[in-house]
Amino acid sequence: MNQPIHPFADELAEGEARWANAFAAASAAPGRISNRSGVEIKPLYTPRDWAGGNYADALGFPGEYPFTRGIYASMHRGRAWTQRQLVGLGVPEDYNARLKDLLAHGATAISLIPCNSVFRGYDADEVDAELLGTCGTVVNTVEDMERALEGVPLERISCAMNDPSPFTLLAMLLAVARRRGIAVARITGTSNQSDCISHFVANHMFFRIALPGARRILVDHIDFANRELPGWNPLSVVGQHMQQAGATPAEAMALTLSSALQYAEDCIARGLDPDVFLPRFTFFFDISISFFEEVAKFRAGRRLWARLARERLGARDPRAWRFKFHAQTSGVDLTRQQPLNNIARVTAQAIAGIFGGLQSLHTDSYDEVLSTPTGEAARIAVATQNILREEAHLVDVIDPLGGSYYVEALTDEMERRIEALIAKVDAAGGMYAAVEQGVVQGMIGESARRFQDAVESGRQTVVGVNAYRTAEASAALRPLEYPERSRISAQLARLAEFKARRAQGAVANALGELARAAQGSANLFAAVLAAVEAGATHGEVCATLRRELGFGQPLTVV
Repeated sequence: MNQPIHPFADELAEGEARWANAFAAASAAPGRISNRSGVEIKPLYTPRDWAGGNYADALGFPGEYPFTRGIYASMHRGRAWTQRQLVGLGVPEDYNARLKDLLAHGATAISLIPCNSVFRGYDADEVDAELLGTCGTVVNTVEDMERALEGVPLERISCAMNDPSPFTLLAMLLAVARRRGIAVARITGTSNQSDCISHFVANHMFFRIALPGARRILVDHIDFANRELPGWNPLSVVGQHMQQAGATPAEAMALTLSSALQYAEDCIARGLDPDVFLPRFTFFFDISISFFEEVAKFRAGRRLWARLARERLGARDPRAWRFKFHAQTSGVDLTRQQPLNNIARVTAQAIAGIFGGLQSLHTDSYDEVLSTPTGEAARIAVATQNILREEAHLVDVIDPLGGSYYVEALTDEMERRIEALIAKVDAAGGMYAAVEQGVVQGMIGESARRFQDAVESGRQTVVGVNAYRTAEASAALRPLEYPERSRISAQLARLAEFKARRAQGAVANALGELARAAQGSANLFAAVLAAVEAGATHGEVCATLRRELGFGQPLTVV
């Protein structure tokens, strides 16, 4: 953005020249420094970089367009972010115990991470038993979900289901609510892995169904939620996967916004109203340890999304311009070497997300590089947020870095780079076309290579990995033990017993209706919900839709 000439421009220029000479004579620092997005960082920023003359257009006030300073008037001063720790462990009873422990220590919402077998679209009896429950919770049936959420007041607490299409976990959650006599309209939360594009590009294990089928399922899911689930956010557009795969912060934001534009345009083509569906679009981002870059990424993305939603998508309701996002501290930045250092890394990342204006936050545990977090490490991760909020008083001021010459100049530059990258995706025909052509994957791969080269050459310091190394072994920390084999055996026996005693005819009919819905135009998520309530398992639903819509085969770019 062009800045007005500062009224004291001559004095600033003279003072800056004087300082530059003194800096050059005294400094032994390298002459050029760039952040992960390639923005060259000056050693000093002044009103010549951001004078504030366009305050109203560039910043405004919290809760007002363009939302640079936050999407709500009170932001964290009025209501702190939601502490939504991602939890996945063993069998449903293990998850339930860990969830209750975290809620008792300050977590304020639910997030369920299923076993990798579930992410891949299979039931527990379809995979090697040795793998079950090692990375998440085995949830295949409505009864599994009942045990996982036993004693949890679903009508009063927000739930995130990490649940790629066809969204069987949400179907199970709704079925549990109905069994408890809770109207599904009272259920609040998010389909937290609903972004099939990010899975196709960067998270292949989650990609269960061929891209055209996944695309249709998602729009059906959004349509169903708009009509039946007023408290549910059916779409979480995930920048985290692409940044963890190697995208720079600017690329991750640009590709996420491009995905959101694609989904919005698909919904509009279906006949949905952007003023109805956009307020329930949410976003999910990684927070790297590049502190100021991350703050600027979020502020630029929030401002840019408001403009895109209003001008490109035609939304008129200011609620449709809001950029609501969950963020997770970056596990990619954590190290197996000297793992206790990860507590400092997570703290820095969390502060960047808070200053960036997030709505909910997951702080990684220091031992996540070794295993699913231990109970002690998970409690420290929750306590980190409590300390930042209540002891460090990070909620006292809204957008406390706003007006910083550096932060505002960097926000403007990040916005320019994000816009240029969105234009590149548009030129390829939109996000679906860009990923089908490998444009996005190539971009991410090249950025990942550049960063790895910087680490290996020593240009990028990673404490304990390529600098400040010690003889300390990470083995001094005990990773979480794998679930007891007896518990996994009992879970498998329970699944077999469930399959044997259910109403077989009702299950067969429901899966047949699901297949017919896939062949026709009926809403697929409504059919998924009916199948689950009839007793169909997660694996059976996924298998039916794979037969009808194709198996997910992500594009590999060499």
